[in-house]
Amino acid sequence: MITFLEGTLTESLPTQVVVNVHGVGYEVLIPLSSFDKLPPNGQPIKILTHLQVREDAHILYGFMTSAERDLFRLLINHVSGIGPKLGLAVLSGMTVSNFKSAVVNSNTGLIAKISGLGKKTAERIVLELKDKLGIAAAWEAASAEHAPSADDLRINDAVLALISLGYKQMDAHKAVKRALADSGTAGVTASVEELVRQALKLLI
Repeated sequence: MITFLEGTLTESLPTQVVVNVHGVGYEVLIPLSSFDKLPPNGQPIKILTHLQVREDAHILYGFMTSAERDLFRLLINHVSGIGPKLGLAVLSGMTVSNFKSAVVNSNTGLIAKISGLGKKTAERIVLELKDKLGIAAAWEAASAEHAPSADDLRINDAVLALISLGYKQMDAHKAVKRALADSGTAGVTASVEELVRQALKLLI
């Protein structure tokens, strides 16, 4: 089992990276949540990994935080019908803390808005994860202690709004992040509606 890679970030895309470890390049699939935390290309990196062994391939999935990897493993190991692809989609569409809060509060509507999921899958996620002994209580405590920031909530809501308008999740995420950065530079705290408007200008 490969549990992490430590080396130099050679290439980075929103969906995958290449890490050079002593002259060997490892291709690693990542969620958008980890892409936002990557160092610049050419810089040292330590990325946590999950190795999936199939008959036709060995695939590495990478995460910049243990919380992301833990949630990914929980989804693919304990929710029927959720594989690595949908596991990455969940992490790309919502922060870990927001997702945990949605599960604890049975907010299937919010989970169903994640690209690649639907109402039935969202209901199955909530049902199967809340049934795990002690997980709801643990997540409830964690959610109260590590509540998502106002920026996290605005980004999540704005991205979901753009996805509902037909934009791809990756494009929506990048546009909203840029819109938020621009509003911060101007010294203004943008509302979700303002972020969506600014992001739409960038996407047109």
